[in-house]
Amino acid sequence: MILKEKERTTIEDLQTQEKSCIEKYGRYAQQAKDPELKNLFQTLQQKEREHYDSLDCVLRGEVPQCNCNDSDGRDYQPKATYTAMSSPEDKQQDSFLATDCIATEKLVSGEYNSEVFAFGDSGVRKLLADIQVEEQNHAEMLYKYKMANNMA
Repeated sequence: MILKEKERTTIEDLQTQEKSCIEKYGRYAQQAKDPELKNLFQTLQQKEREHYDSLDCVLRGEVPQCNCNDSDGRDYQPKATYTAMSSPEDKQQDSFLATDCIATEKLVSGEYNSEVFAFGDSGVRKLLADIQVEEQNHAEMLYKYKMANNMA
């Protein structure tokens, strides 16, 4: 598959978003006080790395397989780790980190939604639609974490 110039720049722009997410999740994993949130950030960082790598394949002319039936958000059941006895400062810090990442996931999901139709190849459109669903699932997982820990 040979990409048109607009398609190539679109994929490069999406990679920039993914790289930013990889870095953010790495930093936030180090900052998180709750081990449950730290693990979630590390999991999401790996998922964003997979997105970046998939986009890299497209730049090389290959369209990787996608499952298009992602259920990570639906199936995620976080443990409630914050209690009345927990440090309110730690809880507030972790709540901020999770909320910030939800906003980032919404932004990135919107980018995929806008850019999916820039491609003529149906396999690339399917891949981008799948990544968009995964980004939405990331936001859902973060939201569930916040709900389980009474951070809303």
